[in-house]
Amino acid sequence: MFAERNRTAKRRQHFLRKHASAAATRCAGRSCQHREAQGSLGTFELGAIRNDWSREEVAAVYNTPLLDLVYKAASVHRMYNDPQMVQRCTLLSIKTGGCPETCNYCAQSSSWSKDVGLKAEKLMDLDSVYEAALRAKEAGSTRFCMGAAWRGPTQVGKRQWERVLDMVGKIRGLNMEVCTTLGMLTSEQAAQLRTAGLTAYNHNLDTSPEYYPKVTSSRKYQDRLDTLQSVREAGISVCAGGIIGLGEGPKDRVGLIHQLATLPEHPESVPINALVAVAGTPMQDNKPPSAVDIVRCVATARVTMPRSVVRLSAGRLNFSLTDQALCFMAGANSIFDGDKLLTTKNNERNADLEMFEELGLKSRPAFVPYPAGASSSDGSAAHGAAAAQQLAGANQLATAATVAAVQQQAVASA
Repeated sequence: MFAERNRTAKRRQHFLRKHASAAATRCAGRSCQHREAQGSLGTFELGAIRNDWSREEVAAVYNTPLLDLVYKAASVHRMYNDPQMVQRCTLLSIKTGGCPETCNYCAQSSSWSKDVGLKAEKLMDLDSVYEAALRAKEAGSTRFCMGAAWRGPTQVGKRQWERVLDMVGKIRGLNMEVCTTLGMLTSEQAAQLRTAGLTAYNHNLDTSPEYYPKVTSSRKYQDRLDTLQSVREAGISVCAGGIIGLGEGPKDRVGLIHQLATLPEHPESVPINALVAVAGTPMQDNKPPSAVDIVRCVATARVTMPRSVVRLSAGRLNFSLTDQALCFMAGANSIFDGDKLLTTKNNERNADLEMFEELGLKSRPAFVPYPAGASSSDGSAAHGAAAAQQLAGANQLATAATVAAVQQQAVASA
């Protein structure tokens, strides 16, 4: 009997040792996988604000298994942002067509205007632009963006430039954030926009420095960086991102995000555009990026630029509600709404409202503090010409109130 008990005890011990060893092996494997997942994002502190990213580090982030990348990006997003709050911007082309630049993706270049069938138009008048801004505000947009198909303001006359400055000041007076994209700027022009009350200036880098010559031949990558420098020095918030689907590879997407994440200051806003190929342009046959491509870029931008607003820009019309939901989960917190973006179609505003309702999103109010923004974005004080107009109006009201009070006091004394 004792011999049988000993044999039973030995079998039990063997069984326990065998399964304990297997369990240890599984645990070690999971631990190793966990370390590898962590290692795929590098050894840096998640959520740290850095401008010294190496290209290899950005590549490690970008190449992280998608679901793990989205999880990490969502975690960073919640460190600095309300994940339910999404900015709604409206974009208006105030000067369409006739651009001397040769951006191979753009329908507005004069180089292929006949193939595209787009005629050059004059700069819109002040009242028409102001009315468009009013409609956008009434529809719920808090930032109004104006684009002109120029190489830069230097190519146009003084009157047109002054009209644009008037547009900025008048729309800023609506208590809307104002953004423009007008091509390359000098330091003086940036300062004039700042004085007029501009909130942010958009100037996309488009792609990596290496791939840029395949995008355009009419300017250099350094020209883009110089304009961003002029904008920063003027105290205007920088809006800079890129376009996915220009024929670039993953390394170029990494290169783009690396350029943005290593600027002297992270952009206030980072638009991630999916190419909308336009018939007649040199890139008309480009294959559009997938939703997964955009999610990966959004998530990488969020991890490397934690405080920036990451905007789902052009091409959103091709993505389902589920696709967009994954982008918001990965850290996107801004969209362009309205039926048109410059010359291409966009999601209908009612469809976006339904999406906000279904996903539990809420619109970001104007001038909620931007952690990565310049002083032009804070809204704590009026700026430039717009400030002067608002201050003058406030002073007039105060003076009128004071006069009325004195008159009432005089009547009472009599």
